[in-house]
Amino acid sequence: MTGPGFPDWETVDAAISDGAEAAFSFLERLVASPSTVGRELPAQQIVAAELDGLGFEVSELSIPPETAAHAPAGVAQADYAGRPDVLGRLNPGGEPSLLLNGHVDVVPAEYGQWASDPFTPARADGWLTGRGAGDMKGGFAMGLLAVTALRRAAPRVLDRGELGFLSVIEEECTGNGTLAACRAGVLADAAVLLEPTDLGLLLGGTGIVWAEIEITGVAAHAESADRAVNPVRCIPAILRALAGLEDELNKPGDDPAFDRLPRPYNVNVGTVTAGDWPSSVPARARIGVRAGFPRRWTPDEAFDRVRSAVLGAAADDPWLASHPPSVRPAGFRAEGYLIEGDHPLVNALAAAHADAHGERPRRTVMGSTTDARYYLNQFGVPAVAYGPRSRNIHGTDEAVELASIVSGARTMARFIAGFFMSGGFR
Repeated sequence: MTGPGFPDWETVDAAISDGAEAAFSFLERLVASPSTVGRELPAQQIVAAELDGLGFEVSELSIPPETAAHAPAGVAQADYAGRPDVLGRLNPGGEPSLLLNGHVDVVPAEYGQWASDPFTPARADGWLTGRGAGDMKGGFAMGLLAVTALRRAAPRVLDRGELGFLSVIEEECTGNGTLAACRAGVLADAAVLLEPTDLGLLLGGTGIVWAEIEITGVAAHAESADRAVNPVRCIPAILRALAGLEDELNKPGDDPAFDRLPRPYNVNVGTVTAGDWPSSVPARARIGVRAGFPRRWTPDEAFDRVRSAVLGAAADDPWLASHPPSVRPAGFRAEGYLIEGDHPLVNALAAAHADAHGERPRRTVMGSTTDARYYLNQFGVPAVAYGPRSRNIHGTDEAVELASIVSGARTMARFIAGFFMSGGFR
């Protein structure tokens, strides 16, 4: 990545190293903001302030309630009032255009299971621990570290087109933040999602649906439990049916792009709730399910398969046969997606990584999803994910490797410069 007009990479890399501690400090402030669903605004304000300090033109984008009306949007998790996306733009209206995308929302953390408070960032042995550090606030630090270094060491590169930075909500449960921004016209010639990919190129993901299964029983005092109906006792039959559905989904040969994964279509029971008192028979039990599915299915088809599995199990149970469970959409209604491995965006990002690291990056798919699906499926914008190394995302003691934020920023600086110097993919 050399030639007339290209930056001196030793100077840019030095600027990245010099800015690393400030990027880590920004990451710590972001992790310390517990941006679970409905509580994203303080974290968004931290992002907005950082973008403003870098010279971005910053604005808020509201999420219209109608965004969630039907698939492929997800079922809204909370009222969207006071929960905006944040958009920063450098050189608005310039051509070509590039968009960096990240999400501030994080999944809940089980207090008491972590080595320390999950929303108090802690550094040790080259890693920063905290909920959201890996998924995906470390990507924010990586992307903005690259932009900061280019602003300092090669500012003219960023005058050659529009660079956008979009911080969204609800990526972890619906994707409606990115979808609303796309519908509002926040698009570009290409998009890079700063997800935790261990410095590999993430090209695609499976479809995902969420469902809530509710089983009703007959509530009573525990003394008369033998004469009541406890819905908890019906749960094992439902679990067996969901396990059978997962086995059926994962028969090989459905999609060559995902056959390399040992089990791409997991059907996960993430929540089970029932009752409010040990000496009472609960009136109902609820099961929260996340199911992966092949790209050739629609979200509605996948949901119907989950419902059919549940109702099939219910038909064999004397109580459930006459009191069938309800099965409702509950969050994700996400299509599968894939960008071709030889797409110019993929090749350009791979070349930037190779220039920064001396080797080509891995190209992978995963049995989950990212908001890249909307850019690729609904809006015709090439999109790929690239981000730092992480561990235990969605789990206990989630962390991001600090050195990978720095090395990933070197890749991103080269990619951004190359994208604008070459005029994008035209």
